[in-house]
Parts: sequence; structure tokens; C-alpha cells
Amino acid sequence: MEQTWRWYGPSDPVTLSDIRQAGATGIVNALHEIPIGEVWSVEALVERKRHIEWDNSVTPPKPRGLVWSVIESIPVHEDIKQGKPTRDIWIEKYKESIRNVGMVGIPVITYNWMPVVDWTRTNLSLVLEDGARALSFDFAEFAAFDLFILNRPDAEKDYSEELINAAKDCFESMSSEQQYLLQKNIIAGLPGGQQGYTLEDFQNRLLEYKDIDTTKYRENLKYFLDQIIPVAIESGVRMAIHPDDPPVSLFGLPRVVSTEADLNYIINIYDSIYNGLCFCTGSLGVRSDNDLPGMIERLGNKINFLHLRSTQRDPLGGFHEASHLRGDVDMYNVIVAVLKEQRRRHAANRRDEQIPMRADHGHTILDDLKKKTNPGYSAIGLLRGMAELRGLEMGIERSGVTYK
Repeated sequence: MEQTWRWYGPSDPVTLSDIRQAGATGIVNALHEIPIGEVWSVEALVERKRHIEWDNSVTPPKPRGLVWSVIESIPVHEDIKQGKPTRDIWIEKYKESIRNVGMVGIPVITYNWMPVVDWTRTNLSLVLEDGARALSFDFAEFAAFDLFILNRPDAEKDYSEELINAAKDCFESMSSEQQYLLQKNIIAGLPGGQQGYTLEDFQNRLLEYKDIDTTKYRENLKYFLDQIIPVAIESGVRMAIHPDDPPVSLFGLPRVVSTEADLNYIINIYDSIYNGLCFCTGSLGVRSDNDLPGMIERLGNKINFLHLRSTQRDPLGGFHEASHLRGDVDMYNVIVAVLKEQRRRHAANRRDEQIPMRADHGHTILDDLKKKTNPGYSAIGLLRGMAELRGLEMGIERSGVTYK
């Protein structure tokens, strides 16, 4: 696997030098400063690519030993997701961005189809037993926000009696400061999400989806892919859709990238390796009915990017981010399946035989506990995750398992 690292740009506390020392060779990056829906120009892409790949602090400039391997993400405008009459305007801009990405030679674009909110957590700093801090999604806390802070109309229809009671107890135990922090964690924006909302703005965004059910939302995705995948093929850019995170309905909104059936539907819309998947073991692993190694065996031909992380489920359907080799994800058999897929690609002489992967959502540990970091993306926690995955991959390869 190609070892990559998500870097949030020049303001990221983790520097490109840090990443190079961690042993990664690929960078996963996005132009977060560009408003959602607007075109990513060749000039902006070239400037960022040069910054990633060349060290200009010395004369003459020298290569950093890094390449911009994956864009994560080019966000999809909400008008496209909702199928509004204006969607074709935004789709044309998306096509132009794909063409420009192809012109500068970046091979993979990741995107998601989650409505309104990006990846969602209720706690960005859960203290674990060993003192490390992790991201978590507590369903009682989430329901407490939805029912008693947001006060979404008819929200109680989406929850069991057990969860409503747990949410009420949770809400009543919170101080006003804790309630505000919960609100901030859910709707104020996360790294990569690019935007946050006030409660009023958020309510209005949800209302825009009142007439969009799962069938309609899936049709809107098909319309989008029918338009952009031919451009991706022409441009030599492999698209990779990220699963819903978490892979369940939130706020009563449709979610259509959560199960193996969902992924099969998507890759069959346009049968091409350019219409592919970002296979996130953490997101998909939250559902116990997702057989991750089996899904890689069956869908591996269309996997263009890998997020490797593990989550630990709880009885109410929530989870927290576990360390990379623990939790509910069978990481050993996941990597066995990935390495088998790479061997199939090698035998078929595919140019993309080496699948880019990154360790995702590490714990905040050691000295990083004293520093300002992006939630889930502190240097030492991700270094630990990368080292564990790197060692597991080598152990599997040396054991000959992938040859069976």
C-alpha cells in the first residue's frame, strides 16, 4: 500500500517535515480556502502541489520526498445533492475542477454524499482509560442535542423509547457550557467540513431536505455520477466516494453510502475504475452487518483509496475511535484482503496496483496532549497508527498469507 498522510495545509500544526519523518510518501490534501462549489484553478493546484513536493527554504529548492497523491475532498454543493434546478451550474464547475486536477497529475479525488453535515462526533476529546483522548459518537448525547437543544420537529419519531429516556437523562445532567460544547461539536464544523452553522441556519438546512427521501437522494447521486465520471475518465482522475460517517441516518436525513448494497449500487451506476470507493474501515465498521474483509474481496476492484482505522461500538449504537489494531474492525483480515487485491491488480498490469492508504483518526497521546491539534489528526497518535499498520502489512507479506 502507498502510505499517505492527511495534511490540512500550511496552517496544520503537523508540518510536511514531520510527515516525511513519519515515513509517509504521499500527501492527502485539499484547498479548504476555496468556497464549496467554486472551481479549483490550475494555478491554485500547481501552487499547492509545488509547496507539498518541493522545499523552497533552501537554494536551490530540493524535493521533499513527498507527492500529492489524493485530494480529500472536493466538496459537492448542496444544490447538487438536493437536485435543485441550479445543480447543472455547480456540476459544470465540478467537472472543470476534475479536468484541472487531471492536468496537474493528481490521480485520486475523494468526495462524500452526506447531506448537510460531514463526519459527525459528539465528543472530540473523550478521555480513555490510559489517558489518551479520542473522538466519539454517543447516541444519547446526539439525541439530546437533536431533541432538546435543536428541538427538531418530530425528532422523537426517529428514536426508541430507551434512547429518548437516555437522551433526557443526558441533557438534564449537562451544564449550559456542556450543552454549548455539544452543539459546537456537532454543527460548528470539523476539519475538512469547511463550514459550520448556527442553530437557526441548521434548522433551515434540514428543512430543505423535507421532500427528499432515500430513493430521491440516490437518484440525485446517480445524476451527478452520470455527469462527472466521463470527465474523470477523460482526465485520468479516479473518483472515490467516502462512506457515511456514522453510517446511519442523522436528523432524519437520507444516508445512501452506508452498506455493501449501497456501495454496489454506486459502482454499478457507471462501471469504471474511475467511479470508485474510498473504503473507510472506521465508518463502515460501525455497522456490525458490514463484513469488511468480505466487502474488500467483492468490491476491491473499485477501491481507489483506503482509510484504515477501528471503532469500538457501544450498546446504544454509538462508538469511539479505538487504536488501529483494536476495536471491532478485524484489521488483520482487512489488510490480507487489500494485499490480495493488489496482487490481482499486479497480475492485470493495472497502473493503480498500489492502493493509497492512510492511518485515520489517531488518539491524542504523549506530548500532543499539551498542544493544539486538529481533532483526530495529532502527529504522535497517527504515527503510532501508521507504524502499527506498516508492521502488520509487512508481517502478513513475509508470512506468505497473501499467496494462498
